[in-house]
Formats: sequence, C-alpha cells, structure tokens
Amino acid sequence: SPIVGPWSDSFHTPLGRRRPFMLVAVGPMAFCLLLIPFMPNLWTTVMLVLAFYFAYYLYEPPYRGLYPDVLPPASYGRAQGVQHVLRGIALGIALVGGNFLLKVWEPAPFLTAAFVTSLACGATILLIREDGGHGSVFEGFAAYIKRSWRIFREDGDVRRFLIANSAWEGTFAAARSFVILYVIDGLGESKTVSGEILAAVAAGYVVAAVLSGRLGDRFGIARVIFFASFVYGTGFLVGGLATTWHSWYLGLIGLVSISGGTVMTLAWGLLYKIVPEQHRGAASGLATTTKGIGLLIGAPVAGLAIDLARPYLGATNGYQILWPICGIPILAAIPLLVRRMDAE
Repeated sequence: SPIVGPWSDSFHTPLGRRRPFMLVAVGPMAFCLLLIPFMPNLWTTVMLVLAFYFAYYLYEPPYRGLYPDVLPPASYGRAQGVQHVLRGIALGIALVGGNFLLKVWEPAPFLTAAFVTSLACGATILLIREDGGHGSVFEGFAAYIKRSWRIFREDGDVRRFLIANSAWEGTFAAARSFVILYVIDGLGESKTVSGEILAAVAAGYVVAAVLSGRLGDRFGIARVIFFASFVYGTGFLVGGLATTWHSWYLGLIGLVSISGGTVMTLAWGLLYKIVPEQHRGAASGLATTTKGIGLLIGAPVAGLAIDLARPYLGATNGYQILWPICGIPILAAIPLLVRRMDAE
C-alpha cells in the first residue's frame, strides 16, 4: 500500500470514475487467491501474495472514496460504524469457516475467498451509481504523485489527519502482532487466557462499532476520537505496569478496546469531513499510504523494543515495553485533533 496508495485513486474527480479502477483490480485479486494453494514453494507463494495485495490496494482507495460521494456528511460516522460491524461479522465467519474448509480440503479456503471476493467486490461496482468523470482522466503516475504531495504539503487538516492515521495504524499493527506472545511468553499464561483476552478485545471492538458512529455524528467525529484517545493511550501506558495476570484485567481490556475501536472506526469518517470535495480520491490514496506506513513501522519497532528491553524487564521477557510503545503514538496524535474539534 505505501507504493500503490499515492496514485491508485489520485486522478478521480468528485463523483468521478472510481468503478473502472476497482473493476481492474477484481480479476487479479481472484486470480491470485485461486493460485496460492497450488504454489510449489515459498517464493512463488510470496510473489502471489505481493501481487494480491498490489491489486487489493488498487481496489481499496477508490472504494473508500465512494463513501463521501454517495453519502451525506451527517451520516459519515454511522456509515463507518455499520462498515466495522459487518467487517467484524465477516472476520468471525472467515476465521471459523476457514478452519473448517481447511480440514475438508486445503485449497478450499482460498477458492472460496476468490469466489466471495469476486462476488462482493463485483456487486459493489455493479450496484453503485456515479455521476461525473465521463471523459478520459488518466494523466500519468508522476502527475498523481505530485498532486498527492501538493495536497499533503498545502492542506494542513489533511496532513494532520495523515500523521495521526499513521500513529493509529502503527499502534494497531504492533499490538496485534505481539499480544499473544505477551500473554504466553511474557506473562507465562495459557492459550486459554489469551483466548479470553482476544474475546474481550473483540467484544469491545463490536461495542465501539455499534455505538461510536452515532456518537460521532451527534457530537462530532473529531471530538469523540479526541476523548477516546485519552482512554486508549492511557490504557496502553497502564498496561506496561503489569507483570502478572489477574482476571479482573479483562474489564480494563474491554474498556480500552472500546476506546481503540472507536478511534479506528471513526478515523475514515474524519477524513471524509476534512478533505475538499475535489481531492477525495487523492486523499483516500494518501490515507491508504499512511496506513501502510504504520503497518510497516509499527510491528518492527515494537519487536526491536522488546528485544532491547529483555535484559532489563526480565519479569515479562521484555514484552511489557510493548504497551508504552503503543500508547505514546496514540497520545501524541491527540493535539492533531484540536483544530478539527473547533471546526466541528
């Protein structure tokens, strides 16, 4: 996504031609999913996975850009809440169904994913109606990258969002990459305990997806993210103090998960409110890029910090340093929301 993002949706006009670009990506995504289970070695599998994600990030920015094109601003928060509820349901079905299909026939999960991806992504392209962008709009990749850079440099609200989005995504990547190792290797607890923690996190995420959209539309998306970030970031800092497990931690984890889920649910809705109409496509590509940067940086930085802290935090094999590493970017992003709160 850091490679594809800047130009994958940069040339679209408001209410413009996003669907053709999305259509180009559907075939390669399905093709890669179909072939992955039949690859003879790791390297060919890696190449197909890279190709799949290249196509995926061709599809995602135009898809994200459709939200402000087809929805009124008053419903951006609720739209993202519904999207995250459906996303959670889909992830649950995929995790359970994928394991079942894997036992039946190893290629079955990938073949099913190829079919479902083609059906769902194709239906979106077929059913959404757009207005505008009827002429030729392809200007060249260099022009798109220059335009994206100009938006980043000149639009302070968009720039602040992109910096905050990198912090949010980097934190999310770091936490999900090491949470199981923290419980099993750091705290010395069983997989049962890790499952309970993940259940608490999932429950908090669902609660946030259900409630945060309405709160954002009523009180202001930036304001809701602002206050949720305090609980989210502080909860991570407090988590860094724990060296032994207690069951009552589940309540705190649920509260922090609700706050984190609120931030992640409303993030794109905030972008839709601040981006100028003529730059919706480019801003969607830029946001996808910052998401990718966060994913690339978050987990490696957290892993390095754990390795460096291991000699000094022997009670948890260094893993408790993970939570301050996650909390600091969340708290650091809070000042970036103040100006947007005033505007809302």
